[in-house]
Amino acid sequence: MSVPAVLAIGALFAVGGAAAERLASVWPARGAQGRRPGARTVGLALVSAAAAAAVAARSMLPWWATAIYLGLLALMVVLVATDLEQHRLPHMLLDPLIVLAALFVPFNPAVSPLSAVVGGLSAVALLGLLAIVVRGGLARGDLYLVLPIGLVLGFPAVFTAVFAAAFLTSAVSLVLLARRRVGMRTYIPFGPFLVAGTVIALILDPRVLASLR
Repeated sequence: MSVPAVLAIGALFAVGGAAAERLASVWPARGAQGRRPGARTVGLALVSAAAAAAVAARSMLPWWATAIYLGLLALMVVLVATDLEQHRLPHMLLDPLIVLAALFVPFNPAVSPLSAVVGGLSAVALLGLLAIVVRGGLARGDLYLVLPIGLVLGFPAVFTAVFAAAFLTSAVSLVLLARRRVGMRTYIPFGPFLVAGTVIALILDPRVLASLR
């Protein structure tokens, strides 16, 4: 992909990231706090722009497949904003993400259908097991979120995302604990780290964003 196209995608996601953060402050209304724009708005805009630009630059897939990956990422950005603001992953966002990922499976030039199905089911099974072992550490929405991630990354690349998410969660939790920003029982949403792990897998794992055909 050309440099101007990558920069344009980054700029589009910067606007989208800021808009997602603002949306999360007012919707869904039940958990909205109406918080004013601030550092989180700028941070999510910059991170979204960097992630999308990196995925676009890394992709060796046909334009339409890259566009689908970016569309999925856009939905995940909105989910990240909502999880950070309200500690929830609404089905109004999760369900379209799952449907789009499932519809993409037979056409994905980078991941075989078998790899996609195994990736989705194994990732859900792993997080389900962790949810039983670590009570209160994972929300049900995280299980729904990891399914489409597994479908688009496939097996075993999805575990790059999951393990990266676990590492980032641990690192951030330790920093926040050291700075006394959170306590031992404070809930830290896992969804944003799953999305971060997904971006890491898309960029660094050679099995992803490269056509099989």
